[in-house]
Amino acid sequence: MKSSQQRPWSVGEVAERFDVPTNVLRHWESVGLLEPARDSAGRRRYGEDDVVRVAVVIRSKAAGMSLTQIANLLEPDMAGRHQVLQAHLDDLDRRMAEMRRSKAMTEHALRCSAHDISRCPRFRAALDDVLSGVADAFEVQWSREAAVSERP
Repeated sequence: MKSSQQRPWSVGEVAERFDVPTNVLRHWESVGLLEPARDSAGRRRYGEDDVVRVAVVIRSKAAGMSLTQIANLLEPDMAGRHQVLQAHLDDLDRRMAEMRRSKAMTEHALRCSAHDISRCPRFRAALDDVLSGVADAFEVQWSREAAVSERP
């Protein structure tokens, strides 16, 4: 019968398995994300739980989490974990909405027959949120410049 516990993996084997450089695994260890065991010669030996943690770090980084956020996620007694995770979810929602807008704009640009896409009214409508922020910033700048020029 095959043992459910795999033999420990070296840092090189884990790096190869996940296609990450060994120095990345060492860095994650230095910031406390990983704690692989050491053999009698001091070499890192990654067990199944360590490999799962590497997968969590990789997936979390792909989702845009910082190493600090990931550390909070992996900390068993982290009191603020829910706040960190909620902030990350809010950020993901914001980025996904931005990606949906970008995708719709790109799809329109692909199908649009306008020679100059920036002059297409439907394309420009997709930029309204950005353009309104620019217009607001220019209005503030113009107001400041006008106030300065009106001084004696």
